[in-house]
Amino acid sequence: MAYARKLDNLELQLDQARADAENEPFMNNPEGRAAFRTLAPAGFYIALRVGFAFPVAEHNALPDGWVDLYTREGFMFQDPVMRWVYSNFGWTRWSEMRLPDPRRVMMQAQKFGLRYGVAISLPSTGVEGQRSFGSFARSDREFTDEEIHQLESRLRKLHELTAPPTNLTEAEIEVLRMMRSGQLIKEISAQLGVTDGAIKQRIKSAKAKLRAKTASQAVSTAVAHGLI
Repeated sequence: MAYARKLDNLELQLDQARADAENEPFMNNPEGRAAFRTLAPAGFYIALRVGFAFPVAEHNALPDGWVDLYTREGFMFQDPVMRWVYSNFGWTRWSEMRLPDPRRVMMQAQKFGLRYGVAISLPSTGVEGQRSFGSFARSDREFTDEEIHQLESRLRKLHELTAPPTNLTEAEIEVLRMMRSGQLIKEISAQLGVTDGAIKQRIKSAKAKLRAKTASQAVSTAVAHGLI
């Protein structure tokens, strides 16, 4: 039994490693990243389905030096862009925001080529509080309306792609919840009084509905969406 548990734990660790690599739609989609990079050559940051704390998926393509400074100085809580996307929907150019910037975040960003930008925030669709947003930058000029509409359209597609499913059954949610607590398939089947095959089928169905490639990814996605 101890040996079987070790094997199960190893499989879960491998599943989690694969899930981490597949966590966001950008990582395995070079064309999608290239499209955003073409429109925002100085860099961009995208957060999808942000709930109470963390996004379901995110991608940071801002300059490394700026990310290091931003993190070290804790700029997020004073960043006018972040304040805008969390309190508004739609889009605005950075130059059009009328928010206080006591730590001169926007001015410091210019040192890293982030001179002109646009913030886009999309409302939740079906899940309360799960907005998606992006901040996109150029170093040479303001974004045109057409470029902003293209960015908004691409962001909206990602927002819709990461929408949580509404068709998970109670039985599937129950299994995911038990897996999250660390229980193995044999333990779950014994506790629920069904066969191992029935549990595996519920996991398979949940993976398909959550667009997950592994059981661990299905659990982490369900957690991120607040389903378990």
